Amino acid sequence: MYEIGEYVVHPGQGVCRVEDVSAGPDATYKLLPMGQRHAIHISYPVASESRLRPVLSADEARQIIEGYPQIELDDFTERNNSLEEQHFKQEIRNGTCYDAVRVVKTFKWRIAQIQGRNKKAPVAYERILKQARDRSTQELCCALGCSAEDVEALFAAAEGADLSEN
Repeated sequence: MYEIGEYVVHPGQGVCRVEDVSAGPDATYKLLPMGQRHAIHISYPVASESRLRPVLSADEARQIIEGYPQIELDDFTERNNSLEEQHFKQEIRNGTCYDAVRVVKTFKWRIAQIQGRNKKAPVAYERILKQARDRSTQELCCALGCSAEDVEALFAAAEGADLSEN
């Protein structure tokens, strides 16, 4: 059971702070999503807490960022963009922060490949990239206690370090 003040990852809302826990047969968590303009409290049943997961630790966050250059691209493809988008959105919702970072890297690469051929990337690719970037950045910010700009700078430094080694 999560305690008041802890941060958890909600499948649909991302990082949330546990504001209250009600007792009784219908026990619920009162969650406050972080990083949203007009956040509203969410009631979430304690009975379904297995779908929530704790925010990763600062060490785990640093490992993801430092290992970013070695993260493999996700090679999942489907016959149409709609089915592909559905797959990746499920991965973002139900996966770990590492999974979201892998989706970011995959779609940055896919978009760059398409733009390299002087074509416009599908809007679905941009949507998936934005959702994965927001979810992963939000969790990394919470784990490291820093801003989104700081997380982006850490990723840029990790990529730059990898490029200078080659």
